[in-house]
Amino acid sequence: MTSPRTTPSTGPGPLPTLLVLDADPPPRLGRLTGRVRIEHADASTLAERLPSADVLLVWDFTSHAVRAAWPGEGPRPRWVHTASAGVDHLMCPELAASDTVVTNARGVFDRPIAEYVAALVLAMAKDLPRTLAFQRERTWLHRESRRVAGTRACVVGSGPIGRAVAGTLEALGVTTALVGRTAHAGSDGTAAVHGTEDLDRLIARADWVVAAAPLTEQTRGMFDARRFGLMQPSAHFVNIGRGPLVVEDALAEALGQHRIAGAALDVFVSEPLTPDSPLWDVPGLIVSPHMSGDTLGWRDELGAQFVELYELWATGRPLVNVVDKQRGYVPGH
Repeated sequence: MTSPRTTPSTGPGPLPTLLVLDADPPPRLGRLTGRVRIEHADASTLAERLPSADVLLVWDFTSHAVRAAWPGEGPRPRWVHTASAGVDHLMCPELAASDTVVTNARGVFDRPIAEYVAALVLAMAKDLPRTLAFQRERTWLHRESRRVAGTRACVVGSGPIGRAVAGTLEALGVTTALVGRTAHAGSDGTAAVHGTEDLDRLIARADWVVAAAPLTEQTRGMFDARRFGLMQPSAHFVNIGRGPLVVEDALAEALGQHRIAGAALDVFVSEPLTPDSPLWDVPGLIVSPHMSGDTLGWRDELGAQFVELYELWATGRPLVNVVDKQRGYVPGH
């Protein structure tokens, strides 16, 4: 159930309670001093503290504690904000069915992730992983690398991150197709979006396939053995979306059998990867520890974004970045 309290307190009376699901380092919320009572919780204490909270800030966006704690007894916060683009880690049927508003960190990670994808594309095209390996071995081996301009990309996920990736690749001279849940024509300078019915056709002709979609029941496991089988032997695959978009065993097999040329994963089904994970040793696979959007100062940006959203909420103005809880992402793209 949700709290009967539907509007923030703007006059004399008890301060609203902000509950923070903590991660280290904690958020900087100094601008809210004296305006809100800030309490803290971890996975072991979240359930007991949820009923007293007006707002929940999911600062630990790697935790699944909200999904476990939300179905409990008592009132629930009227607003939940997660300091991440994805919301799959906190959504449960009870939260989806409630009247609690959920917002995300849309807008913070777009450009950094786009830069990271561009770096991966250039690194794979120019064979930089092998260059660094040969340097460590003190081996002089001349090779020819691939030109990026004139190649084709398919970016799956038409939200702000996917659009930023597509725009950055276009700036490198890559012809890029953007795939979303449904097709729609571009307008006012925005790119046209293909529907999922075009996905197989587009990845079959792409040199670069980039997964940037949210995790939903429709997208879970969408990159499986069949889809890797559709790609060209010279194609490269990049996932900066959500780990479960990819059937990891199928990707490892496609790489091991040279059915695709290379891949890069920044997100995984289970994180962090354990030292004995076979993914570390897959030939042609670049592994990075979920860092594509994390640039210097990113936590401060996330904290500042939440404070700005709190200013809207505290004055009764409409929130932005509101997630469609049934779809699992912010609509409008």
